[in-house]
Amino acid sequence: MDFVTVINPKPQEGFVESNYVRNITGRGLRYLKKGYPIHLCGPTGCGKTTLAFHIAFLLGRPVVLINGDEEFTTTSLVGGEFGYRKKKVVDRFVSRVYKSDESMTKTWMDDRLTTACKHGFTLIYNEFTRSRPEANNVFLSVLEERMLELPGAAQDGNYIKVHPDFSAIFTSNPEEYAGVFRSQDALLDRMITISMGQYDEKTEVEITQSKSGVPWPVAERIVCLVRKIRESDICEINPTLRSCVAIARAFEEGDDEWFAQVCIDVLSPKIGNGKQEEVDPEVIVRELLDEIGPLHHS
Repeated sequence: MDFVTVINPKPQEGFVESNYVRNITGRGLRYLKKGYPIHLCGPTGCGKTTLAFHIAFLLGRPVVLINGDEEFTTTSLVGGEFGYRKKKVVDRFVSRVYKSDESMTKTWMDDRLTTACKHGFTLIYNEFTRSRPEANNVFLSVLEERMLELPGAAQDGNYIKVHPDFSAIFTSNPEEYAGVFRSQDALLDRMITISMGQYDEKTEVEITQSKSGVPWPVAERIVCLVRKIRESDICEINPTLRSCVAIARAFEEGDDEWFAQVCIDVLSPKIGNGKQEEVDPEVIVRELLDEIGPLHHS
């Protein structure tokens, strides 16, 4: 198990548990305790990974994390032969007779999925659709028959029985995102998908305030600005809660121009989708700032 990093989940600092979050957390825990893997699916920045770790913490088991990667193969998940083990035997049983026998064998090492299955850990497979579907085929028998197939070189044989405490939490972005593969239907059919959108406004304000430490009115108005841009028809990539937190953390009391500049720098790359001519992100941000009023009290 030295090859795999195992995480002991802890309470997340500044974690906000609104009614929306409690609802998803409660549903996820109930499915997992019934033996079903869960799949948190939603746009980037909606808190899928944070929620996955929160649910894993409530399960109370160590966590193994996998981040999806298009270069993954089945070996990247299960394990393989890495390096060699050399054995030398010297026979001096007969005086003045020297006999030496050397052999060299490859060493099998478990990777993350095998480690989690063997020891009953919680597996978080973050953005699993960034891995190629053929690499993820290994999960079909794990989630259905609770058996993990191993290559013939594995020391434990060609399969292992999945530990009864093993749980799996998958996260993914929508298929239209760049670098995302369409998951095979057979795999999606073996998990329960919980669709997530952006948080409600109150939750976004709570999280922004908690992660930045700004006063509530400041967080409230930052979220108002970001949501106005998100709900407009001028963005190809909608600003997320991360944009709110970035603006809030850069906030400095009493410096109006700096605050406006931060908003422009954070939000401008998201504005303009080619549908309109001569869209000026800076003008749009400043107009919205004027519309919603001062974002802090001097």
